[in-house]
Amino acid sequence: MAPRDTADPGSARSSASTPAAVAASSDEAATIASGKGRPTPSRREREAARKRPLVPNDRKEAQKAARAKMNEARDRARIGMANGEERYLPTRDKGPQKKFIRDYVDARYGVGEFMIPVMFIVIILSFIPTLDVYAILALWAFFLIAIMDATILGFLVKRRLAEKFGATKVEKGVRWYAAMRSLQLRILRLPKPQVKRGQFPA
Repeated sequence: MAPRDTADPGSARSSASTPAAVAASSDEAATIASGKGRPTPSRREREAARKRPLVPNDRKEAQKAARAKMNEARDRARIGMANGEERYLPTRDKGPQKKFIRDYVDARYGVGEFMIPVMFIVIILSFIPTLDVYAILALWAFFLIAIMDATILGFLVKRRLAEKFGATKVEKGVRWYAAMRSLQLRILRLPKPQVKRGQFPA
């Protein structure tokens, strides 16, 4: 009679399942070693995470935040322009020569800057029958004096710019720029005056 196999079936089953157990233990050890503490996400979960929108779900809140940010930037630009900060100025106001002109005009008393108050007074006087003609004549006389003052100012500014920056480097349109600023009421000028009366630029 052939000898019976005396091997323990339980040990055989244990031997057969040992590779799977070792693999599972290795996966657990790798997960713990990686520090994730959770199962690796499946391919479907990773694709879903990539397709998730980056913008917040609350569109109304996002639009409100964007609007507030835009208003803040607009206010900052307005304040910067009023203060004469170079980065916020339009092209026509940029440059050291334009800054020099603004300071020169703002440091003096000009006839043209009183144009709005004079026009307001003339409008009131025009309702008085005995003074309406005189008021109109006075207004035209004021216009002529203001134009003469602005013309003289343009020549003075150009000469000062030639002395400071060189005659060949004076920009075009400086006389017109000075005249237009001189015809504005001081408190309405933009950029706002940065010098006091009599404080002419060097």
